[in-house]
Amino acid sequence: MRGSVDTNFLFTLGEVTRMVRAWADREAGRYGITRAQWAVLAKVERNEGMKQSELAEQLEMQPITLTRLIDKLCDSGWIERRGDESDRRVNRLYLKKAARPLLGKLAGLRSELTATALEGINPADAHRMLAQLETIRENVRNAIQGPNADSSGKEQRYG
Repeated sequence: MRGSVDTNFLFTLGEVTRMVRAWADREAGRYGITRAQWAVLAKVERNEGMKQSELAEQLEMQPITLTRLIDKLCDSGWIERRGDESDRRVNRLYLKKAARPLLGKLAGLRSELTATALEGINPADAHRMLAQLETIRENVRNAIQGPNADSSGKEQRYG
């Protein structure tokens, strides 16, 4: 079993991630937005008033890429930027009233996608799998931030 997991785990996880992203992008298109725009709206909904720079970090996105996404969301009337009272260089992000109905529809879409993806998996196993994925996420985060995070002086590079 060890060899099988070692051989297949990372590839399968990557393939599932890629497929879910493509699927979510296609389905979000039903509402005239992209998956990336959906992610921005969802994060702002959970934390209104967050700094644009904080959002870029959370979404692991280049600031210029996020700026373009936010520009489109502002043009659509779903998000607004407000200056920070203590630092005029900072933009804080807020949902506009027009975004609320869209977010309600997207919550339904999220539930639909999740139900389809988890079809045939009992709820207890789904909860266990989620907890295990969260553990994997923390393990990888710790490895990235750990004492061996600097790869200089390691093995010879190929290619």
